[in-house]
Amino acid sequence: MDLRNNQITLGELWDNSRARSVFQRRIPMLSKHPVKGAARTVTLEQLSALLSSWIPESMVQGVVGELKKL
Repeated sequence: MDLRNNQITLGELWDNSRARSVFQRRIPMLSKHPVKGAARTVTLEQLSALLSSWIPESMVQGVVGELKKL
């Protein structure tokens, strides 16, 4: 999947069923978060920076790597 240098938005990713399943499987708390709808304009780069303070960087990179393979 073309992540456009991590500038793809979460809305675009969540609209893709295969990408959505990556998030649901690897970071389930994100797909259930109450602000999920408001986060549709957040880029993957912005999300990575935010998540890296809460979860291991290897987990974030695992998600990005799997998305690139789609």
